[in-house]
Amino acid sequence: MPKAGIDMNSLIDLTFLLLVVFIVTLPTLEQSIHIMLPVGKVNKAQDDKKKVFSISVDSESRIYVGEKPTTIDDLKTELAARVAADPDLNVLVRGDVRVTYGDVYNVVKVAKDCNVRHLGLVSVEK
Repeated sequence: MPKAGIDMNSLIDLTFLLLVVFIVTLPTLEQSIHIMLPVGKVNKAQDDKKKVFSISVDSESRIYVGEKPTTIDDLKTELAARVAADPDLNVLVRGDVRVTYGDVYNVVKVAKDCNVRHLGLVSVEK
């Protein structure tokens, strides 16, 4: 009597293909601005559920709020409005490792001038 069977090879191939696609595309979904973050040992954020205000400085010293390009003056205006609405706003600064210290410092100074209480500098873990 012949036995019926299902060839699983094509399903396994499809599973691995989907896995590779997700592994490749997941990092681009997080942030589409390409920034080489500095490497360092950091503590994990204590409350990941809170909304964060993300500021990025790319290798050419351009400033972004989220993914929208901005100037330092517009950043100050927007950040002051956000802090006025939520004094406990979490601000994360992502600075490219190739950018000068002064460019990232200017962004941190704007955050300090806007009375940001919770400021973090983003890096990648070793």
